[in-house]
Amino acid sequence: MTTAQLCLLVACLLPVACAWVAKAGAFGLKDNHDPRTWLARQEGWRARANAAQANGFEALPLFIAGLFVAHQHQAPQATVDMLALAFVAARVAYIGLYLADWAALRSVAWVAAVAAAIGLFFAG
Repeated sequence: MTTAQLCLLVACLLPVACAWVAKAGAFGLKDNHDPRTWLARQEGWRARANAAQANGFEALPLFIAGLFVAHQHQAPQATVDMLALAFVAARVAYIGLYLADWAALRSVAWVAAVAAAIGLFFAG
C-alpha cells in the first residue's frame, strides 16, 4: 500500500471520526432512531463536528478524482504521496480548527486541502 492509498483510507475515515466526536458522550440508543434530527439539534462544538463531517464528505470526491488522475498519468509516486499527505494534514487541521471555532484559520486549512487535491491533477 502506498502512502497515498493510506491517505485515501484516512480521508475516508475522517468524516466518520467527526460523527463520532459529535455524538461522543451524549448520543444514546434512543437517539439512534433518528440520528440526523438529533445531530440537527446540537449546538457548539457538537454542531461544528457534525458540520466538519459533512464538509469531509464534500471534500472527498475532489481528492479521489485527483488521486485517480495522478495515477492515470503515472505521476511520480513521491509527488502523489506528498500531496496526499498535505491533503490529509490540512483536513485534520481543518477539523481541529472547526472544533475550536477558529473560522479564519479553518478557511486557510480548507484552501490548503483543496490546493493539494487540485495539485494531484497536475502531478504528472
